[in-house]
This record gives sequence, structure tokens and C-alpha cells, in this order.
Amino acid sequence: MMTPPTTEHFEIALNTSAGQITTAVEVPTGFVPVTAIVPLIRRFGEEAQALEVARSTDAGKAPSCHKGCAACCRMLVPLSAPEAFALGEWVGSRPMDQQDRIVARLAEAKTRLLSQGLWERLSELCNAPEQPKDDALEMMNREYYALRLPCPFLEEEVCTIYEARPAACRELMVSSPPERCDDLINNSVDPISAPILVSTVLGLLWQELTKSPTRLIPLPVALDWAKGHEQENQLTWKGVELLDRALDKTWRFLSQSLLRSNQGSVK
Repeated sequence: MMTPPTTEHFEIALNTSAGQITTAVEVPTGFVPVTAIVPLIRRFGEEAQALEVARSTDAGKAPSCHKGCAACCRMLVPLSAPEAFALGEWVGSRPMDQQDRIVARLAEAKTRLLSQGLWERLSELCNAPEQPKDDALEMMNREYYALRLPCPFLEEEVCTIYEARPAACRELMVSSPPERCDDLINNSVDPISAPILVSTVLGLLWQELTKSPTRLIPLPVALDWAKGHEQENQLTWKGVELLDRALDKTWRFLSQSLLRSNQGSVK
């Protein structure tokens, strides 16, 4: 008796502002948690961003970001719920000594944030019934950045979760001189745009799947949030259904981005 396939093969093409990306994916045929779709959407984002980087480089604006430059690792990084769950799973899969170091640095960050009255506000942000206004978020971002608090996942200015880092970290690239990044509040930088904002896509997907508000989860509290919502991470959907819904959110995001881009070029 032949065993039925456990995955289904798909060829996917997406038109982005930087050009078309095509990729082949294997999708589980059974029921899987939302974290199963995170690597796939990240791949879409990275392939689209590679096209944008190539286009920017051809225009004489190559990325100035490089390994060991961790200036942006003092910023407040937002995650979607699926990313927070995926990060929690990744950390839990690491050797115990690495987990211990991460836990210790997170505890240090929590102590610092508590002393500044920011921990409670960041924790409240995770479970807010609706996202705060942009000006309120900007104020919180500035307060956090003023602390110059190194990301808890940095070791000697090198990211220890590079393969599992949040989409916001992957998408932040600049072509301006590196020294401008020493003070991102007072210095202007030249960002290289990301055609697909992966965290936005995953956040919209989670909102639809769970009929809950879009979650904006700050990185310092992400593991605590994921642990506190562990039951939600036990929910499963058919792999193909997750893919269909994720692609729908990606296509909608790209359509709106292309529309805004076309409107801007007309002006």
C-alpha cells in the first residue's frame, strides 16, 4: 500500500514593487500550527528584498549594513504573534547554556525597563484591544531608544538569533553612511525599502485566524508573551489553508503597495 504524501508542492509567483519573485514550496497536507508558515512568508520577504537591494545597488545606493554593525539593535523591534511563537520555539530548541545566557540577558533588560517604567507599557501593548496611535508609538520608540539598551539577543555586538530574527530586523537596511546610524533620532538615514512587510502580513493572518486584534509585540517581552499564550500556539490549521490565507494577505499587501507606488509616480 502506498503511503500518501505528507506535503504538497506549489509553484508561486508574486509581483512586487521590485519585480517578480518565483519560488517552489512544500506545504504539509496535515494540520500544523501557525509557526509552520512563518519561514515561508519570510522567504517571500527576503527574495523580494534581494530584488530591491539589487535595484538600489545598481542605482549607486548599496547597503551600508554589515556584520558587527549593531547600531539599529538599540531600537524597539515589533513582532507579530506568529513571529513571537516561532522565536519562543527556536529559543527552546537551543542548547541549555545558550538558553541560560538569553534568559539572563532578558532578565537584565527587564530590570532596566522596569526602572524606567517602560516594561508595563510594553507588556500592555501586547494585549491592547487595538493598536495605539502612531504618535503614541513614536513616543514609546523614542523613550526606548534613548536608553540605548542593547538587544537581549546580542552577544559581543553579534546577533545570536540571526536565522530566527524578526522580520523588522531583516527589513531594516540603509544605504547612507554607517556613522549616521549612531543616532537614529537626530540623524537622517536613507532606507532601502522592503517590498513585503512580513510582520504586517503575519499579523493580519493571525488576526483573521483567531478573530483577535492585530498584535504588536515588542521584542523584549516576546518570549513572556508567547509563554503566556501557549494555548493559542497549540491551535492548528490545514497546511494548504494556512498557505492560501497567507498568500491572500501577501497579495493584498502587495496590491496596496503597488497602488500607492503608482499614485506616487503619477504625482
